[in-house]
Amino acid sequence: MSSNPDAVLYDHPGPRAKTRNLILTIIFGIALVALLWWVYDKFDEKGQWAGPLWRPFLEGSTWTDYILPGLWSTVKAAAVAMLLSLVFGIIFAVGRLSDHWWVSIPAGVVVEFFRAVPLLLMMFFIFFGVPFLTEQPMPPFWAVVIGLTLYNGSVLAEAFRAGIRAVPRGQSEAAYAIGMRKNQVMREILIPQAARAMLPVIVSQLVVLVKDTALGYIIGYTELLQNGVNTLGANYGNTVAAAIVAAIIYVVLNASLTFFAGVLERRTRRSGRAPRAGRGQPAAAGTVGVTAAVEPQG
Repeated sequence: MSSNPDAVLYDHPGPRAKTRNLILTIIFGIALVALLWWVYDKFDEKGQWAGPLWRPFLEGSTWTDYILPGLWSTVKAAAVAMLLSLVFGIIFAVGRLSDHWWVSIPAGVVVEFFRAVPLLLMMFFIFFGVPFLTEQPMPPFWAVVIGLTLYNGSVLAEAFRAGIRAVPRGQSEAAYAIGMRKNQVMREILIPQAARAMLPVIVSQLVVLVKDTALGYIIGYTELLQNGVNTLGANYGNTVAAAIVAAIIYVVLNASLTFFAGVLERRTRRSGRAPRAGRGQPAAAGTVGVTAAVEPQG
């Protein structure tokens, strides 16, 4: 019997299945082309492809005054929120896995609460509600960043927790057997392997985070949607054209993030397949993480 796990989850199609898949692919391809042509034709009827509506995007002032400042605000908020969300996710994932109930239960309540509250409502409360408590105005940037951090960090906490639980129990048992403390096991054995295993989920959530920065325009944060669509469209009367350009920018931004994550994943897989063996002996398959963590340096 084949040891390939893919053989269990997926049966390779036979000749009839391949023919059927090809026919369905062609049908859906034709339907997609027809849909795109219909959209293009309807936009053309309304004059949305007219040259004057797109001419502003050939002018440098359009980019320097509207699009690039909005893009910079989006990237800045997304970058800070990504870093804080990853830290939040790791801390609360470890908290939920704590052996102490007075740590695990509050951590679980925090994660479940912020996962359940809509992100837009959270931004509203932070921007409008926190000033009642601090008696100081809340900057829109931090209202967006904190809202993104609490929501996406809670989702990432569950991803990290699932990844840690997915690591074979033998990894932690071997680490405890050689005298490592729980915080060492978590920091040096479990979290690195969980992050590598859950990298696709983490990247998907970070892509969602980048797109969710667009909600900041509702509380006055001048990100790409506010500057590059609302303000630009109001000045040039080309809201649809501006929205299309902004959508393309979002696609490029998220595709770049996905590409970078793919490169990182391939590098970590290569490093994971070639662990160093202690004292000239090959490392056992079940103790790769422990061997790499406890091997003396130099």
